[in-house]
Amino acid sequence: MSERRDPVSAVAAAARDEDEEQSVVIGILAAPGFTYELALELAHDLVEVLRQRFAEVDWQVEVKLEPGASASHDDVDLVELARERMLAAGWDLVICLTDLPLRVDRRPVTAYASPTHGVGLVSVPALGAVDLGNRVLEAVLRLLEGLLGEGPARGVTTDRGRERRDRVRARLHELASPVGRPDPQDDQTVRFVTAVVRGNIRLLVGMVRANRPWRLVAGLSRAVVGALGVDLFGLVSPGVWRIADGISWPRLLAFGLASLVLTCVSLIVAHGLWERSGATRAARERVVLFNLATCVTVVLGVVSLYLTLLAFNALAAGVLLTPGVLRRELGHGVGVGDYVALVLLVSSLATLGGALGAALENHRAVRAAAYGRHADEHAHADDSRV
Repeated sequence: MSERRDPVSAVAAAARDEDEEQSVVIGILAAPGFTYELALELAHDLVEVLRQRFAEVDWQVEVKLEPGASASHDDVDLVELARERMLAAGWDLVICLTDLPLRVDRRPVTAYASPTHGVGLVSVPALGAVDLGNRVLEAVLRLLEGLLGEGPARGVTTDRGRERRDRVRARLHELASPVGRPDPQDDQTVRFVTAVVRGNIRLLVGMVRANRPWRLVAGLSRAVVGALGVDLFGLVSPGVWRIADGISWPRLLAFGLASLVLTCVSLIVAHGLWERSGATRAARERVVLFNLATCVTVVLGVVSLYLTLLAFNALAAGVLLTPGVLRRELGHGVGVGDYVALVLLVSSLATLGGALGAALENHRAVRAAAYGRHADEHAHADDSRV
């Protein structure tokens, strides 16, 4: 099926070629039929509204037909699909209008955003049939704020509202002017300077926070079952007690570190969380930042699991394993160091058990747990009153 390109896309592409680094380009992917026609109308209205709110940024909108967003392709991961289209087209952000129902944590929603991917999804049928054009426009505007690292604003009259809007403007300037501000030099040359490192670190922190890494393992049921299964076995196994008693501290700590590394690597590799480099420099920079956010998210999630297991095992060992039981099995007096060694060893083994369980998880479940995909609660509340 040949791809159609609307007049808005053509004008946006031409303007983008002339002044690519001064504009923020938003891509809109739309399912065929009525949704595509709605996207064409949305493009014109969206540019006008964004230019009114953020006049200092040159906004461009491109619309593309996306058959994969239709209801007949319900097995497609729209976030991954939209991400691929965004990197290929060189867009800064992308919104996908779909005919499919959207769900987050098994709960239907009208829209949600994945700030790490730079992708927002809107389920057009879920918005109802009354004043649909304005509903889609409002949902997209809220998603764009979410993709820029902010939740939906309740207003800009309060100090918090103004601070939120200032942060959005700062992020827009990073997208619109990646080269930085001009700085004239004494030798009549001009260099461009920008707080690239500081800006990227701030953006990386925002992406990781949006992913909510502390909830990563909690969203993976098989990983939790695997970790708890190994954990309970290790606590009551005399063989594990003897290993903990005989292992040296350097080897014990190295094993704990290795369990964390292997768990992180298995999650990333087994479920394809590592994104390949894009064709253009801008795409490669986005991919690097995305992969950094993925690594930090997974590491923090696995460390959260490990710390939880440590706390649980310390409590369980103190309650269930009396010094007399361990002394009879080990053949010598038992102190705090023996309990600490046992807790560390069992927690490391349980973490590896969680890695094995995570490897058996569904790819979509892992991606949903690894990347924060936030429901547009405000839009869902509005829709419930229709």
